[in-house]
Amino acid sequence: MRGSSLQSCRSPAPPKMPRRLHLFLAISIATWHFSDATTSQIRMPGVVPEADSYLCTSLELSDQENYLTGFKALTTKGTAHHILLFGCEEPGSDELVWDCGEMNKPNDEMPRAPTCGSKPAILYAWALDAPPLELPKDVGFQVGGYSNIRHLVMQVHYMHSKEEPDETGLEITHTEEPQPKLAATMLLVTGGTLPANKTESFETACMIEEDVVMHPFAYRTHTHRHGKEVSGWLVKEDQSQEDHWKLIGRRDPQLPQMFVPVEDGSMTIQQGDMVTARCVMANNEDRDIPMGATGEDEMCNFYVMYWTDGEVMRDNTCYSPGAPDYRWGREAALNHIPK
Repeated sequence: MRGSSLQSCRSPAPPKMPRRLHLFLAISIATWHFSDATTSQIRMPGVVPEADSYLCTSLELSDQENYLTGFKALTTKGTAHHILLFGCEEPGSDELVWDCGEMNKPNDEMPRAPTCGSKPAILYAWALDAPPLELPKDVGFQVGGYSNIRHLVMQVHYMHSKEEPDETGLEITHTEEPQPKLAATMLLVTGGTLPANKTESFETACMIEEDVVMHPFAYRTHTHRHGKEVSGWLVKEDQSQEDHWKLIGRRDPQLPQMFVPVEDGSMTIQQGDMVTARCVMANNEDRDIPMGATGEDEMCNFYVMYWTDGEVMRDNTCYSPGAPDYRWGREAALNHIPK
């Protein structure tokens, strides 16, 4: 079978507040009702995080459809290890802030819940002091209105504890003017274990089963400190079952983890194509390192931001078990694999 289908703080406990109060606080600095492009902010409301904590806060969107066209982090790598912005039909919690580190040790002072309650979609990701991102002309993430995205949820991973209240956030550029090209972000991710004192490759591959034509325009890589190189590839199989590989992008994950342009801006990904990613990691420690959520674990992530002329894919996550249980040439039955 070729690949798989796309599947899918240490602080005083914040008082339990209804979502409406949260919205009032957010909208006091960020209004979502302008017809021209404007900027809004979503911020942590003065949390004092513990080390290796994942905290989420949310913003309910208005009934007016909006299109997100740019993102800027309001923090530094010394404060936040990374930020993820999700679009959700419903958030994982009605609390002002909640512990959304589902694989981490629970924070007894905060309620624990998933990032999204239903229909999660990754919109944007930031780490390592990556610069702001502006989407191409006429491209936007459709949110609010009749879209499936009724809430924005910001997840912040704090690698280190903080003594002072933190207001890490994102500044988002948006417009009510309909954009002719709809944006989405696909995440390719693996599980697996990085053996002690060894260099290993973690691979994933998924076939596009939905009837969609995707135009990738930017990609982003993410690992922790053991990552050496992350690459993403488009694979097309010919009638002789020979695979033809085309590079989406390749980058050292220790560089600022920004979205950068794809190698070929004319590339299209269609039904029946395979999208793949590989992370090369080197472990010089005397311990096995699992893929996981904490700073002492590792991660293998490759993000592809794309636009379409119509509907975006319903499922934008591609997962494999990773090394040692998953290999392109074995489980995905791929051939002509690049070095």
